Amino acid sequence: MDPGNFATNIAAGSQFGYALLWVILASNLMAQLIQYLSAKLGIATGKTLPQLCRERFSPMVSGFLWIVAELVALATDLAEFLGAALGLYLLFHIPLPVAGVITGIVVFAMLAIQNYGFRRFEYTIMGCVGAIMLSYLFELFIAKPDWGKVAYHTFIPTIGHESIYVAVGILGATVMPHVIYLHSALVQPRVNEGHGKKKHLRHTMLDIGIAMNLAFLINAAMLIMAAAVFYSNGMTVVGIEDAHATLEPLLGGAASTAFAIALLFSGLSSAAVGTMAGQVIMEGFLKTTIPIFLRRLITMIPAFVVIWLGLDPLSILILSQVILSFGIPFALIPLIIFTSNKKLMGAQVNRKKTEIAAWAIAGVIILLNVLLLYQSLGGKF
Repeated sequence: MDPGNFATNIAAGSQFGYALLWVILASNLMAQLIQYLSAKLGIATGKTLPQLCRERFSPMVSGFLWIVAELVALATDLAEFLGAALGLYLLFHIPLPVAGVITGIVVFAMLAIQNYGFRRFEYTIMGCVGAIMLSYLFELFIAKPDWGKVAYHTFIPTIGHESIYVAVGILGATVMPHVIYLHSALVQPRVNEGHGKKKHLRHTMLDIGIAMNLAFLINAAMLIMAAAVFYSNGMTVVGIEDAHATLEPLLGGAASTAFAIALLFSGLSSAAVGTMAGQVIMEGFLKTTIPIFLRRLITMIPAFVVIWLGLDPLSILILSQVILSFGIPFALIPLIIFTSNKKLMGAQVNRKKTEIAAWAIAGVIILLNVLLLYQSLGGKF
């Protein structure tokens, strides 16, 4: 759950009402399968997706995939860091540059928790996500959405040329290519503990199901709140600060505070996770790494540039998620190729229906990206 979700879901709800709820559901189902494949790859081979790309592709292909992965990680870091700084700014009225510095310090502290055991780090992230969930449950309770329209648009697809940009952003914010790389690494500690592969994969499937369904509920709650509060009142939100400021007169001060708290915790938790993903990418593709704190320091720079230039945070956040969507195929296609390789995967190789579903997902994502490019170049559909 990162600030990119906030930006895309609020933009979708305020501009198009409940119409793009189905995109959240579809993206979530795609993400569940993709994360399952990534975890399965790590469990079956004992290696990460970037490591296998380096070993099995030519240096030129591997180098290209590394560059794309780093650009995706950079876009992710930008969204996460910027979101956390905005959360501090909205909650405590701290100037954004100062809020950025405080965000950096807190993220460093969160990363340091790993030194006391990865399980403690997991609990920290779970606590952040719990805070986001409680905040949005509260906002849903007081927003009083039209549940009939919610049900209809969750399962009935509708999209047009005006909404495709935001829809692609939702896809990028949900599937998140850097997490495809990361998940193949997160399963490694338990692989090394000697758990049976089938048992480990079964537990991982349960983890993914719980986590992704929870993510769906939170993402849907964001969009539903924006549709019920902003769209229903004829208000198009043009910035995250506007969303925060508008909530107070419409729903009260507690709602705007809950919004800022959720944004802050989403930025902090995802910033820590994003830094880990960057480490996995660099170590796997280049067989080298840099200190995790130095990496975090470097990846903070683009966010500070955005803050100092006074660029619109909502527009930058949505753009970063669209960039993520364009990066998905470059992680997903190698993942499908590897998990469909019998010699590599053994008994964990993809079944035919799983392989077909995975290629269909890749095709849909590529098609949406092509349509967005076509539209950006002046095409109409």
